[in-house]
Amino acid sequence: MTSINQKHQILDSLNSLDSSQAEKVLEYIKGLLYTSPDEASQKQLKREAMKEIRRALGKGRQLRPSF
Repeated sequence: MTSINQKHQILDSLNSLDSSQAEKVLEYIKGLLYTSPDEASQKQLKREAMKEIRRALGKGRQLRPSF
């Protein structure tokens, strides 16, 4: 499986989430990184989340849905 196919699978999986599931995923990611809701930590949260997503997309792993 190529990296491109894995990225498409991740995107398809994310696109298939309903709004409730997407909100749960976002809250889970936020809970892993920070608990403070101030603006500076929100920006840091976004940076950390993007790093994690890039890392996951860059590795040759197969992701399994956890829902």
